[in-house]
Amino acid sequence: MNEPQAAINRIGQTLSQVVVGQTALVEQLLVALLAGGHVILEGVPGTGKTLLVKVISQLIQADFCRVQLTPDILPSDILGTNIFDLTSRSFNLKQGPVFTQVLLADEVNRTPPKTQAALLEAMEEQQVTLDGKSYPLPDLFWVVATQNPLEFEGTYPLPEAQLDRFLFKLMVPYPDPAAEKQMLLNAQAGFEAKRLDLAKLKPITTAAEIVAARQAIKAVTVQESILDYLLALVQKTRQHADLDLGTSPRAAVLWLQSSKAHAWLQGRDYITPDDVKAVAPPLLRHRLILGAEAQLDGLTVEKVIRGLLDGIPVPR
Repeated sequence: MNEPQAAINRIGQTLSQVVVGQTALVEQLLVALLAGGHVILEGVPGTGKTLLVKVISQLIQADFCRVQLTPDILPSDILGTNIFDLTSRSFNLKQGPVFTQVLLADEVNRTPPKTQAALLEAMEEQQVTLDGKSYPLPDLFWVVATQNPLEFEGTYPLPEAQLDRFLFKLMVPYPDPAAEKQMLLNAQAGFEAKRLDLAKLKPITTAAEIVAARQAIKAVTVQESILDYLLALVQKTRQHADLDLGTSPRAAVLWLQSSKAHAWLQGRDYITPDDVKAVAPPLLRHRLILGAEAQLDGLTVEKVIRGLLDGIPVPR
């Protein structure tokens, strides 16, 4: 394992110590960061969603900005706006919070579609267009959006076009009893989530090194049999009798990228079918849409994903 890989693993260990009991979630979050893909975190309040993103931004020394999305938020509140300067007699851009390296879009489904759509260009093309002029975003531009699965009143479901721009949808579960007890012990010892400065977290790597790691991941090799296996899974989602919508070509490319990131994180320079399988649930769960009859029969997207992975022969 080389030094960049060791650094990422140390980040995972530190995150698991701060946000106790979420080891699998932490690994998936790091895979998304390395693959350069945006993430939706879904979980009940108080499970550490915001804390996770704040800590990871500190550990990689990235600029961090949080936007609390509400029904009255306008696109200009996120992107920024041009303001006329009386001194220079010209318009100057007042940058919005999107001009950062790590953007936390808190409760993204509480803002109306017009404001949700303001993030589409930024997430896909890594730029913002205002008044006909395009402004590039930082090399490390990473959006993590949170949403609450319980509170449906006053929410605006994200359209398929925006959901497809998120690499992963990660579920944030309750910690098990042992992990929750450790959280209480940490709190008793003085840890406060709102006072991360007291935790004295030391940076482990830099945003520039994360960008460099993304380039290194592109060199991970993929055998043609693995590509055929991934393609068979993609095609099956589009032909599945229980699905009204399968995966897009964009999703297929992202599936390959995240599989390579997962392999790299494990210390390998090639991907295996297990890498493809490991990233399948978070990559597919927000993209597949069940048909009406399948929903009435009690089928879930998670069951469909398991069936897909079990039903396609694995290459040897």
